[in-house]
Amino acid sequence: MSGILSGDLLAQLGNCTLCPRNCGADRISGKLGYCRSGAGFGISSIFPHRGEEPVISGPHGICNIFFTHCNMQCIFCQNYQISRNTQSDAADQIELDDIIRHIEAILDKGINAVGFVSPSHYLPQMKSIAKALESRGRNPIYVFNTNSYDRKETIESLESLIGVYLPDLKYMDESLAVEYSDAPGYPEIATAVLREMYRQKGANIVLNEEGVIESGLIIRHLILPGHIENSKACLRFIAEELSPSVHISLMSQYYPTPHVAGHPKLGRYLLAEEYEEVLEEFERLGFWRGWVQELDSPHCYRPDFAKPDAFE
Repeated sequence: MSGILSGDLLAQLGNCTLCPRNCGADRISGKLGYCRSGAGFGISSIFPHRGEEPVISGPHGICNIFFTHCNMQCIFCQNYQISRNTQSDAADQIELDDIIRHIEAILDKGINAVGFVSPSHYLPQMKSIAKALESRGRNPIYVFNTNSYDRKETIESLESLIGVYLPDLKYMDESLAVEYSDAPGYPEIATAVLREMYRQKGANIVLNEEGVIESGLIIRHLILPGHIENSKACLRFIAEELSPSVHISLMSQYYPTPHVAGHPKLGRYLLAEEYEEVLEEFERLGFWRGWVQELDSPHCYRPDFAKPDAFE
């Protein structure tokens, strides 16, 4: 094993079309595209994370791998320390051997799930990690934690690898997707991705004897202050185009990062009346599976990626 990919996985980075932006960047030669990511393993952190949905965290947590940079640039991103594409990426130098040793040390603590967080622009690297773990007799459950700005064909290619899809549905409003995340076409792209995930997994989830998920789909939505109509539209799509039986993770954990501290809408916390209105729509649409955060959750989910465990 090494820090550089080989064969067909490496070839995908020579003319990169991994995500819907279709940059065509030659990441092998260092001619970077939108995400400013090279051909190495751009990983910020690997640690056991216990802050996910209960069926994902389970009693021991999940081994989450946080990739750097992103194919979306949400101005309010709560992981802004690692997601900004303007930052240099010394983490690209990490070796695959070191990654695998780190993951195995976590798996040996009784954890049996590996989460890939923001993997859309690092799909060959993600597959290389899974292949290396398999070669060492490891077969964890893989969780694909994505912003949903993916190609539908990509999700089709992951059907035999990914046990659990954990996608966001951020916007059904095109103008918000462009203004806040520089993601043109997001509603059409993300809904096609969610349809494919739903085709693969359906509405039911499979749990082991400890109550930890082994297979299924959980859709996340972060409610933004001042934009509850967008939130209600996202919920309506899921209920009407997929199923009200889908497991939803409705999140109120938004907080204004330094990048949006003075923003006219995003520079404040979610109001109680806004949250209640979204919850009323959630109930009206007939959702009955999933998780709803407390309104004070913004004070509980503030990662600091300068620490070995960003959430401690």
